[in-house]
Amino acid sequence: MEVESMGLEGLGDLILETIISKLDPENAASIACASTKLKAAACDENLWRIFCARDFDLDSPLDPEGNPCPSFKVAYKVWIKSFGMYPLPIVKRVKQLWSAIKSWMAVNFPEANGTLRKGASEVEIRNAEESLGIRLPTATKVLYRFCDGQDTICHSTAEHKRLAPLGIIGGYEFYNHVVNVHLLPLSQIIEETKDVAMQIGFSVRSKYIIVAASYYYEKWFFLNSTNKQLYVGTRNLLSDGEMLPCVPQALLRQTSDVNNDMSQDALLLWLEEHCRRLQGGMIKTRMLHKMRTISLYPEAPPACSVAVTNGVQVRASAVFVPEMSDLNGGEEKYYYSYSVRLSLLPDGCILDGTYYSSCQLYSRHWIIRSKDVVVSDVSGEAVIGEYPLLLPNEEEFVYESCTPLPAAPGSVEGSFTFVPGRLRKPEGRQFDVKVAPFPLEEPGYIF
Repeated sequence: MEVESMGLEGLGDLILETIISKLDPENAASIACASTKLKAAACDENLWRIFCARDFDLDSPLDPEGNPCPSFKVAYKVWIKSFGMYPLPIVKRVKQLWSAIKSWMAVNFPEANGTLRKGASEVEIRNAEESLGIRLPTATKVLYRFCDGQDTICHSTAEHKRLAPLGIIGGYEFYNHVVNVHLLPLSQIIEETKDVAMQIGFSVRSKYIIVAASYYYEKWFFLNSTNKQLYVGTRNLLSDGEMLPCVPQALLRQTSDVNNDMSQDALLLWLEEHCRRLQGGMIKTRMLHKMRTISLYPEAPPACSVAVTNGVQVRASAVFVPEMSDLNGGEEKYYYSYSVRLSLLPDGCILDGTYYSSCQLYSRHWIIRSKDVVVSDVSGEAVIGEYPLLLPNEEEFVYESCTPLPAAPGSVEGSFTFVPGRLRKPEGRQFDVKVAPFPLEEPGYIF
């Protein structure tokens, strides 16, 4: 060690710092005992800045609560004390996930950002495991150490109505079917799991726990603490416990090497995919009953189709509805809700070379396919009983409906018949507006 340290001491400061930065912090601290120069190099603030960035994704010396520390070395020690019992790659990954979610929420959905709770303590996690009679997967425990779900339940009816649409997972609406999914705090996981377990007939000490739920139409997500997969209940959940996996099984992997535990559970993968969709603009917020909410209807191709005919733009997409699906059924084995957004482009309606400042929908025609077989060919007046009038530069007219499929994948396409001007005072001939095909698929990720 003395010979090696003498060799290191002969190196320049920059080279020495680079070499020490390749060590883990424990060895860097050990080498500091070899000489005064090595001690100075091993205590250099820039070195610990590198360690903090590498292991905890820190760009400033903050503790896990976001409070400032006097140095990066102190910050590293605080983080190790808080999370050293977990694999550091998973800690860093979870920290990056929650940072990304909170950053997106702060800009796009501050109302929901305010419902996110502080992280749970190790004691609270152990108490939850004891109460549930299970051992939470490693990644799930780290997720809850950073954020203990959302504040969602309140005894005040008015406050409950305010919180109900603010689920960070989001949802959809068609007719009187409204879904909005919240990530539950540990205390509520215990309460909901025990309550639903009794309804379904699961053992009180079941390996399944409820980690997310909707408070409009009931929809429950179950984490299997043994195989680490996440499941969602179907229409048959209460009758026979039927559930669907929410994450592609191929993405789940496990290792028996505890010291190099890069195992990942479905809840982490699920939240990471949800975050990617938010950041990429695949899903966005919208107003629902005068409240902002996350809508799960896709907003970008190829899941969302776009077509423009004579200045009328139609955007359409669908979302899988597991809680209405019946895997034991016939025509309603797979259930989907689709969203159609109609608008008139700024240049207005142009038909046969003539400009019209408005146009109004008269009728619709839908063709629905299941594995390339037409299962529904429907024509009728209006959409959900309405005849929307489109004007340039106005918000899209949005409506949602639903359809079952006997088998997936499938697709929907069709057309709308419009008249220039208004139905009561047509200014030109009727014309058809194309609805480009959009897919009905059994998704790899289910939300």
